[in-house]
Amino acid sequence: MNKPKARLPQAQNTGIYKKDTIRDVAESLGITSLSDAVASSLASDVEYRIHQVIEEAARFMRHARRTSMTTSDIDLALRVLNIEPLYGHSSHNPHIFRRALPFPQLPAAGPVYFVEDEEIDFDRVLREDKITLPRGVSYTAHWLAVEGVQPLIPENPPAIPRDDAQDPTKALAAGNVPLSPGRASANAKKQQQQQQLVKQVLSRELQLYYTRLTSSLLPPTSADHAKRTAALASLRNDAGLQALLPYLIRWIGEGVVGALKEGGQSENDGRVLEVLMDVISAIMDNTTLFVEPYLHQILPPILSTLLHSSLPPTHSTHLRTSASQSLSRLLTQHSTTYPSLSPRIMKTLLLALIGEGKSVGTREGAIRGLIGVGKEAVRKGLVEGGGAKVIGNECTASSWGMEPLVEAAMHAFVILQPPSDMPESADAELLTSLREALGNFFAEKLAGDRGWAVGVLTGTST
Repeated sequence: MNKPKARLPQAQNTGIYKKDTIRDVAESLGITSLSDAVASSLASDVEYRIHQVIEEAARFMRHARRTSMTTSDIDLALRVLNIEPLYGHSSHNPHIFRRALPFPQLPAAGPVYFVEDEEIDFDRVLREDKITLPRGVSYTAHWLAVEGVQPLIPENPPAIPRDDAQDPTKALAAGNVPLSPGRASANAKKQQQQQQLVKQVLSRELQLYYTRLTSSLLPPTSADHAKRTAALASLRNDAGLQALLPYLIRWIGEGVVGALKEGGQSENDGRVLEVLMDVISAIMDNTTLFVEPYLHQILPPILSTLLHSSLPPTHSTHLRTSASQSLSRLLTQHSTTYPSLSPRIMKTLLLALIGEGKSVGTREGAIRGLIGVGKEAVRKGLVEGGGAKVIGNECTASSWGMEPLVEAAMHAFVILQPPSDMPESADAELLTSLREALGNFFAEKLAGDRGWAVGVLTGTST
């Protein structure tokens, strides 16, 4: 029977972290009675933790493609191990260790190294100028341009000022002061350079398209009817015309101003205005065009055509109706985005309707504009605002040339409430209400249809 071999006593492995160091740390904390077994266990655990931190730090060092370990690697390793980092150590400003002088009393202590602290003179620090730290790098988003229009925000570069405010020669020209030949030539040269710069914004294809489009639309001759129809169809359906939109709107505005010049309106001017109104309608029909940034430039030509006092007689009704339809479409598409647009247009139309000294054509255009805005606008203008009274008084005083105005007012009443199929005469009480709201002229015209009169006054037919 074999006897079990006696186990040899294993020699206790000692690591690099000595138990004497544990005992010194314990004595500094006030623990004097620490056994050797506890000190050895603590030393082994501390050495294991040190190895663990060094292994994690070595991973960061290898990922950074470095061969030397820095304090930042140690900090990252402590963060990964959920250990509070060491403060006061930075890889950008490493500490310099100095060797202390040897101790004669302890010759076996070995060399001792320490970090030399820098002495700070508080008087000198307080006298120096304080350095303010800059803000850290941050990122934010903003609109550089919206459909080719640059928003006026601090992040964007400032807009180029207009030359009218900087060029003194133009200011002198505006004050009717004669310019010298040298200044006049320089001014003309500068304008020519600006026109060339504007032309260079568009591609050659768009420039050619713009030239052929405008030449096909104006002047309006009967021989170019097919070209004009094709040009309007192109404006109505083609995509890729956004870059041309500001130039087209400016061309429309200049054309309307030229056609509505002072004096009698010729038939040719009427045809020009009809073409320009058709162009505005085609632009609003094109769903690929973003018209919102140019509303303040589209509205003046429409309102000028609608409220002008003397349009050509053969084109007057058609022009005002076309302008009213364009205004209605514009409000339908953009009044929700701009809530103040409808009240501003209503104020303009009411002023043209009931203002003193307004011409017959202006009042007719105001009525047709109110029809385009909607039923409530017609009610506020003709019934509640007293527009029907003003028109009736003018028609009573002078009936010459009032037929289009009366026809527009009656059409507005039809928009408010259609006439009855079997009309009944209004009673005396209703006739009195009609005269108070609409005046004697239109009260007589609505008195023969009681349901129509009640609908115009109250909005409901009985």
